[in-house]
Formats: sequence, structure tokens, C-alpha cells
Amino acid sequence: MFKNITISNLAKGALAVALISQFQFVQAKVVLPSVFSDNMVLQQKTKAAIWGKTDAGKTVTITTGWSGKKYSVVADNGGNWKVKVSTPSYGGPYDITISDGDVTTLKNVLIGEVWVCSGQSNMEMPVNGWGKVNNYEQEVAAANYPQIRLLQVEQIPSNIPQENAKVKNGGWTECNPTYVAEFSSVAYFFAREVYLKTKVPIGLIHSSWGGTIAEAWTDGQSLNKMPEFVAPVAEIAKVEDKDAQKNYNDKLQAWINLIVQKDSGYVQGNPVWQQNNMDVTRWPYMNVPGFLELKLPNFDGVLWYRKKVTVPDGWAGKPIKISLGTIDDNEITWFNGEKVGETQGWNIPRSYTIPGNLVKAGDNIITVRVFDSGSNGGFYGDAKALTLIGDDGQQVSLSGAWQYHIGMDLKTMPQLPVPPNSPNRPTVLYNSMINPFIQYSIRGAIWYQGESNAGRAYQYRELFPTLIKGWREKWNEGNFPFYFVQLANFWKIDDQPSPAEWAELREAQLKTLSLPNTGMAVAVDLGETLNIHPKNKQEVGRRLAQVALAKTYGQHIEYSGPIYQSQKIDGDKITLSFKFSKGLKAANNETLKGFAIAGDDQKFYWADAKIDGDKIIVSSASVSKPVAVRYAWGGNPICNLYNAAGFPASPFRTDEWNGITYNKK
Repeated sequence: MFKNITISNLAKGALAVALISQFQFVQAKVVLPSVFSDNMVLQQKTKAAIWGKTDAGKTVTITTGWSGKKYSVVADNGGNWKVKVSTPSYGGPYDITISDGDVTTLKNVLIGEVWVCSGQSNMEMPVNGWGKVNNYEQEVAAANYPQIRLLQVEQIPSNIPQENAKVKNGGWTECNPTYVAEFSSVAYFFAREVYLKTKVPIGLIHSSWGGTIAEAWTDGQSLNKMPEFVAPVAEIAKVEDKDAQKNYNDKLQAWINLIVQKDSGYVQGNPVWQQNNMDVTRWPYMNVPGFLELKLPNFDGVLWYRKKVTVPDGWAGKPIKISLGTIDDNEITWFNGEKVGETQGWNIPRSYTIPGNLVKAGDNIITVRVFDSGSNGGFYGDAKALTLIGDDGQQVSLSGAWQYHIGMDLKTMPQLPVPPNSPNRPTVLYNSMINPFIQYSIRGAIWYQGESNAGRAYQYRELFPTLIKGWREKWNEGNFPFYFVQLANFWKIDDQPSPAEWAELREAQLKTLSLPNTGMAVAVDLGETLNIHPKNKQEVGRRLAQVALAKTYGQHIEYSGPIYQSQKIDGDKITLSFKFSKGLKAANNETLKGFAIAGDDQKFYWADAKIDGDKIIVSSASVSKPVAVRYAWGGNPICNLYNAAGFPASPFRTDEWNGITYNKK
């Protein structure tokens, strides 16, 4: 999620956006934006806009196959034209003909429900591809739903709003194994559930990008309502600076140089911790492979690893191979104090040749300097990949205990310079990947994002509603449904109640339910420890669909787990009340877990929690005068409160004490 943004080709992508807008609209016949193609879905029971370009002054006639009605419009001086056609209740397929003298026919068009699907990598995560959800092979093979249609938007940023977007596969496609494999798994499973329960055709416009921040998906007019974004929005809207790339390169190099200066493993720019005679008696141990966050939660920066390895006598003086598997992000490797390799990139296997003059019988020292820029870091993957290999084919395993020491912590660094074509800048993804669709009638939106904003969770309390309200204003569709996924569990499990950025981001998402016509799918029970892309996207999609089926399609079903409502303090106990509290229960009839309680000192202790009808009573022998309760408050909380419908309770807290992201912007 944080590491699947590829900066390469972004410049070419931005050029492609400009060429789409210009090239497609200078033809001498009707040219349609990319959202119009064969296999498309138009929103049912509305006035659906159809628009495009032709020669100035030409009359464009549109004939709809469901009614035979003709609509005519004259192109303006710029060649622009637009009409709104009345759509019936769901059905099809139909044809739509568009003529300015030359006829264009859109075939296999369905009338149904159109949903925009956006966010970062947990929305982007495909059924197969890099995602490989649970049972992905069976899921792909079974994905034959011609009444579900897919539109895949390409990942291109833009500093200014675009009229058209670049899309894959030539436009809309039917949902089948060929196309669903690389399509958003959350969006597909959402649509599948809604379609199976309603039999209404579903059109999905999937527009997401892994590792991206919410402000990149927000329009500039809306962001200008938040003071901290006024200057960045104005800067981005300026004409491109021809020296922007050079200025960025200079800033990036200065930033990299500063890392080396701050790295305790370097002295005057030269490495010293790789030396064999280093005193490492106080360096602790961790098991490799394994993400460094298992030992150092929330750490990003430089970590030095060191291992003493015994080499067979027969290898002495001969070249050998060293394989370190995959390392996140960048690494430099030394053998007996001499550099033998360096690789940039979190998903690249490391394999180097060690010259024979460095290889001696008996003890040898391997040192690896790892730089982790964010999220998971360190050695990961298969333990069998970590090995020394002699020319006789014999191997010595390098997995197991390695010593480690922190070289520098990124918390001591200024912010990483942002590339001039980065997707992680305010407005640039809204401009190119959302704005082109705001004239297209939709039913609503689903959203899965927040991981990249977790360090600014308090700001997200305002930013996320600002995004939602901005989209609604731009679409001019009223308060259309906006349903989102609360962050799943991740990170290391805390032994004691602890503050957590992700807990505060989940709280910001929970607070966003105060906006009208919103809904939230809780996923705090669907994550995986230190896997930011959990595989059970089927249940994520199903829970989103339950919200839509209940709130949009009027089905009388449960769609939410317990939501905290109020607390009542009675001596040494606190009684909690909830919405959606019918049939409160602990999973598998276990003891309730995940509750913590505190007094005025704001120190939390794990608590005893008991179900009393539709309420929960919380207490602890360590807190005689409690004032606050927290539930599932952590990056990866152990929690098990559900209701009778089987939906998990949202994490919550009853206090309003300032959190660790307070005032971070």
C-alpha cells in the first residue's frame, strides 16, 4: 500500500492525459469521452448525460434503443455538445446511436446501477494479479456475470482538472475471468453480492491507486476550505515549472545525504559498523526473515543487521554466492568488512557473488544496512532464500537469529521531497481520475483508503468529510450514497493498551458516519498481522454490499455491528450502550476481549467486560474510579464483540483525550 506507487512512467502518463484530451477531440466526427463505449452501464431512472465533441455548429442526434426516442443538440463554438436522456428501470442490452452525419453505435448497453470505486491499494488489490485473494483461482474461474460491467481507469496524475480519463481494455467490459482477474477485488465482490440480491445490472468505475493520500483524491475548491491546503493547491495549479524535475532531484539528493549524516553507522560519510572488529556485544537479536516491526513497532529508517556465519574449510579462498531473499526497501551488504552488493527496491531478490579473497574458513561476518522508508521493512519472504552457496553446491543457511542496531530513525528527518509528478499531492488524482466522470450519472461510491493518512488522523476527521462533500457537489447528484471500509487490523499485537495512529484513523472514519447517507464496513477482524493487504476481500465486499442493500436498496437486513453510543459510570464500573446491539455476543462464546479502562490519570489497563442484555459492563481491579473505556484501540487489536447478525463492533473510545496524531498536518 505504501510501496506500490511506481514513479517511473508517471511523466509519460501525464502526457498521455493531455494527448487523450487533445487528440480525441480534434476529429471531424463525433468523439466520445472514454466513459462511453460498448458494454457500458447507464444509471437507471434518471436523466443521464451523454456528451462529446464534433465540429462546431453540427447537429448531433442521439437515439436510445430502449425507447426509440431521438434527442438533438447543436455543438457550440468549441465543438462541445451534451444531452440528457431519460433512462428507464433496469434492463437491456440496448444500442445507442449517435450521429452528426457519421453514425457511432454503442452496443450491448445495460441500464442499471453505476458505482464509483476508489481509494488506495486495498481497493486496488486485484482478484488475481499482485493481490491473489483467498481462493483466487476459483474466484476468477467462477466470475461469469455478464450483467456486471467493469471500467478500469488508468493511474495518471494531473495538476489541472481533465475532461477525459485514460481507461484500460478499450472501455467497459463484461465481467468474466479475463477481465476480473486484474480488477478490484473489493469492488467485484461488492457488485456480485448486490447483483445476486437484486438482479439489477451493476456498472463499476474503478479508479484507485495504492499508497495514495486522501487529499490527492479531493478537488481543489474543497481543499481550499482547509487552511493547510490552500498554498499547496495554489502551487499545484500553476503552469508546470520547467526546472521542477531538476529542483526535485537536488532536494532528494540533499535528503539522502542527510540520512547518511544522521546514520550512526557512518562517520564522515564512510561506513564503520560493517567492520569485523566492531563491538556488537550490546546489539540485540531478531529472527530473519521477519519484518523488523515485529521487534520495532512503527519504526522506519536505517537498521543495521549483523550475523556471524561459519564457512566450511573447503570454501576458503573461493568465490561463493550469497542470497538474502527480498528486503524492504533498500540494502547494502558487506562480507568481512568489504561491500559485495547494493540493491534499491523492496521486492527485488538479493543475490551477490563474494570474491574468494574475502572468504576464509571458520567465522565470517555478514553486515546488511537496510533502509525502510515506510510500512513494513527488513528481511521478508522464504527462509530458504537466505543462504550462502559454495561452488560445490553446498549451502549454509542464513535464516535465524541476527543482531541488529538502529542507525537512524526517520522521525528525525524532514519530510521526504515529493516528485513533481507524484500522485501524492493534493488534487492531482481527483483531477485526472475522478473529474472526468462527474457528469456521468451514478448511484453512489465505495471507498477503501486511510492507511496513508494514518499519521494525520485528526486532520482526516475534516479531510475525509471534505472529500465526500466535494464529490457530491461536483456530481450534483445530491447526497448520493458514500460507503467506506474502516481500516483492518495490522501491525504488531500490543501486549498492553497503547496509543496507535491506526486506531485514531479508524475513529476519524467512524465520526464520518455523521454525514448523511454514509455507511461503514468494519474490517478490524479481517486483517493479518504485518500484512497490509489482507486476503479476505470477499467479506469486505459483502459487508459493503450489506450496507448498500439496506440503505440504498431498501432491503430489511442487518448491515452494521455494534456502534458505541454512551457510557454510564457507576462506582468502579462503566456501563456501555450501543446502536445495532441486538444479540451482543463474543465470538465463539469466548470471554470478551479488547476492552481497556482508565481513571483520571489516563493510564489504561486491560479490563473485564461482561454482556448484560444489550449493554456491556466494564471494570478492572487496577482502576477503582474509572472514567473512560477503549475497545479495539490499537494497530492490530485482539477483539471479539459482535451482534446477533455476525457483524463486528467498531473500535471506539469514550474519552476525548488528545491522541498521538493531534495537531499533525
